[in-house]
Amino acid sequence: MVLGVGIDWAEEFHLVALGRPGEGVIQVRRVEHTPAAVDAMLADIARLEPDPAEVRVVIETRHGLLVEHLVDAGYVVLPVNPDLVARRRGPARKKDDAADARICCLLALDRHAALRPLVPHGELAAELRAIARDDERAARDQRRLGNRLRADLLATFPAALAIAGDDLGAPTVLKLLERWPTRDQLAAASRQELVAFARAAHHGWPERLADKIEQALAGDHFTPRAWLVRAKADTIRLAAVQLLLLAAQRRAWERRMGELLLGAPRHGRAKQPREHELGQAVPGGKVYLSFPGLGDRLAARVAGEIGDHPEQFGSPNALACYAGKAPVTRRSGKHELVVACRLACNRHLAAAVQQWAFCSLRESAWARAFYDAQRGRGKTHHAALRALGNRWLEVLWHCLLRGQPYDEATHVANRNRAIGKAA
Repeated sequence: MVLGVGIDWAEEFHLVALGRPGEGVIQVRRVEHTPAAVDAMLADIARLEPDPAEVRVVIETRHGLLVEHLVDAGYVVLPVNPDLVARRRGPARKKDDAADARICCLLALDRHAALRPLVPHGELAAELRAIARDDERAARDQRRLGNRLRADLLATFPAALAIAGDDLGAPTVLKLLERWPTRDQLAAASRQELVAFARAAHHGWPERLADKIEQALAGDHFTPRAWLVRAKADTIRLAAVQLLLLAAQRRAWERRMGELLLGAPRHGRAKQPREHELGQAVPGGKVYLSFPGLGDRLAARVAGEIGDHPEQFGSPNALACYAGKAPVTRRSGKHELVVACRLACNRHLAAAVQQWAFCSLRESAWARAFYDAQRGRGKTHHAALRALGNRWLEVLWHCLLRGQPYDEATHVANRNRAIGKAA
């Protein structure tokens, strides 16, 4: 007999509701977030239902140590959106943890509820997803710190912006700001010091960099207040150090993502792995990298979110819905509304596919033609990219299931054949 488990989780403790079909909720208990308490809860569940496959667990999250324990126990874990629980609280919308646990338990017992079971990632795919998400977060931190550094330099050290040009995040510029965060400190450095610094920073043209610094310092700039320069010197140095560390870590993550996708580190200018070093890789890693617009970073973001079980998506449309690229159609009576942007989706995958569609415009002729056709129909830039991302996911779904790398000529031929049959 099916045993329904509803969990309202928290950081320190969880409220767990147990129930059976025809009986409803039979027990509600508090479980501390400790290994001993969670193991005791799993033992109690095993006494009520020895078959783990008959235990359905509804919880409002897909991640965490508690979810890992439930998956390892063999239970059918059904993660749900918190809004689904909120809509079942009644007219008063009263928030109560015990009541939410009961609602989750009743959802687990409802055989008509169309809930998607959690398909856990494998070890390599889980590592890839974690690294890709951290890299995406680090990219946002880089942009934020870079904008803050630019504002501080504009207020206290405008000559540094002239030295940096369009690349304020260049390692040589950041190392220069780390060593000389103010104009007076940089002006006090001799030309020999500047040339030696450029060589130590592996700059390709030390003399040219020294000339550029002298020219920038000689330029006509506003003189900032002395107290502001003193206050911002350490802030500028801190931002430069942080940006250097972020860039170094992101390069290390990029190498690791390439290893996980290919099964071995890259070598040489061609950056191809050596045959004797090939090991385990994320399933479909070479398939992802075969698509135009997908490098190591972007392919890792897409592959990490889809996981190593693409067959869990029964159709290309299911994958597009999960990625937020399939439009939502709402019909009521004589009215029909198409909501172009799907909000209930995997936001990480949605952002990655949107960027993938944009990057593919330079590398795929049919992608560019498809995008131009969408713009010609009056769609905005982002709407056209969503439509293009929807098409890319359809092709990706077929390639993943067949284990076949993408081939531009084959895809174009198939599209022309399909258009001919439709005509």
